[in-house]
Amino acid sequence: MSRNMALIVDAYNSYSQCWVQSQWLRPISLPGDLPGSSKNKYMSSRARATLPPFSAVALLALVAVLMLPVLSVAVSWLQFDAEASTVWQQMLQTVLAEYTLTTLALCVCVGIGVAAVGMLTASAVTLFEFPGRRIFEWALLLPLAMPAYVVAYAYTDFLQYSGPLQSWARASFGLQGRLLPEVRSLGGAVLVFTVALYPYVYLLARTALAERATHLMEAARLLGAPLSRRVRQVALPLARPAIAAGVALALMETLADYGVASYFGIQTFTAGIYKAWLAMDNRLAAAQLASLLLVVVAVLLKLEQAAQKRMRFAAGTGQVPGSLDAQPTVLAGKRIWLAWLVCGVPIALGFVLPVLFMLRPLVQGWGGLAWGQFGGWAWNSIYLASISAAMATLLALGVAFLARSQPSTLTEGAARLTSLGYAIPGAVIVVGLLMPVGWLQDAAPGLGAGYWVTATVLGIVWAYLVRFCAVALQSVQSGYSRIPVSLDDSARMLGASRLRLLSQVHWPLLKRSVATAALLVFVDVMKELPATLVLRPFNSDTLAVVAFQLARDERLGEAALPALALVLVGLLPVILISRTLRTRA
Repeated sequence: MSRNMALIVDAYNSYSQCWVQSQWLRPISLPGDLPGSSKNKYMSSRARATLPPFSAVALLALVAVLMLPVLSVAVSWLQFDAEASTVWQQMLQTVLAEYTLTTLALCVCVGIGVAAVGMLTASAVTLFEFPGRRIFEWALLLPLAMPAYVVAYAYTDFLQYSGPLQSWARASFGLQGRLLPEVRSLGGAVLVFTVALYPYVYLLARTALAERATHLMEAARLLGAPLSRRVRQVALPLARPAIAAGVALALMETLADYGVASYFGIQTFTAGIYKAWLAMDNRLAAAQLASLLLVVVAVLLKLEQAAQKRMRFAAGTGQVPGSLDAQPTVLAGKRIWLAWLVCGVPIALGFVLPVLFMLRPLVQGWGGLAWGQFGGWAWNSIYLASISAAMATLLALGVAFLARSQPSTLTEGAARLTSLGYAIPGAVIVVGLLMPVGWLQDAAPGLGAGYWVTATVLGIVWAYLVRFCAVALQSVQSGYSRIPVSLDDSARMLGASRLRLLSQVHWPLLKRSVATAALLVFVDVMKELPATLVLRPFNSDTLAVVAFQLARDERLGEAALPALALVLVGLLPVILISRTLRTRA
């Protein structure tokens, strides 16, 4: 669910503050728009402040901790000696071409799929009026609750050669052999990622269309343009930046995935990183593959930021969508059925069918479910998620407060770097954390660095903070953007200290934003698989890890219980944003 959490954050905060409803679901704030930058309205007129030494040291330490994975992966290229050259040549001759072509093909197909589905669904619920439109507006968000690897398990169990569908068809019609294409393939992965990630494009495209498209479509109609031309020449150009941004977000999630790629046996960069580290025991090859993946993610992040900037110019603050002079086009007859088909198929493929497919083995094996073990898995997940959510929220609150109260180059840079963590794939974080630990272990075996990082919660919580502090920071900054800076000035004139300013002025106004930050980090940690799979302490399996391991062992009936528990947890942010959508409607 990635950087799309920022959109959920803005929606939730707008729900609680009606006076900024006209700015609801504006484009996701980017690292360039952080508090303290010249673009931020409550910082632009404030003088730069010198940060106290303790705060400066704390910020530098935080940035060093969060950026260590990226730095260590980059430093791995400084070890490019004869051994590293041999490793690189071996990868070029064997696996690198396959990793590159497979990853490229997967990204191209997923990009096309999410762009098409997201744009069609966003256009249907924004530009047209038909029975059930209000329901589809929030129901199209339901696939956000489904981790992609859970969707993969569900479709594999139902559609594989020994699954119930093909077994029933062979028994009923006397057929022989395989009746459907192999699910565990590149095509199957494209389908899984498309139905799981299209809401990224849907949300952003819906926002862009809701702000301006209805009025411009009405103007085009009055000028005599037919419906097809209005959609093609008016709505689509308005949504292009949003589509590009949503596709970039979906591709970053695709590149960061390990569960689907590993389960389907697809040779992507992420799967190759884990294979190089765990199977080949070659951490240098893993680091070099991780650095290549990081470059690709950086390019996608740059493209997403550029698209978001274009959205700022395309977005307007005109009339509220739904005003009387620009109503959506009313559909009738066969067009209603077509709209139902366009909106209903993604919901069915991305949420309804996977849930039903997972419920079937769950009900069949109900008597043999390991309920006692399930309690332990759930507790481990909740324990890690709670610790990580609390720490990430506290760190985000501290960074956002310093960036607001002491604007400086240091605070701006710290906030920017913290915000980049969510774009770093879990595989890169794992390699980036374990490499310096290995160096330290070799240099000073007596310190037991390996033990503290791999046998305690320190390593896994560290990885979570690197990845999810950005989510918490986005929420807190969104709350701060709605607090007038004049309150700070008044408090200072009355002699309030910075601690009192935070506790008595900011905190009462930030409670909802902080709670949202904690909730979003909690949900993301519960569903995180790549980092948890490697860094979890011994005998501390989480729901995500157990679901993956059971599905990998073809014990899909047992995997259904933890998988569906993750879906229930994932529904929390979906309910959050759908509630806001209904309020604005």
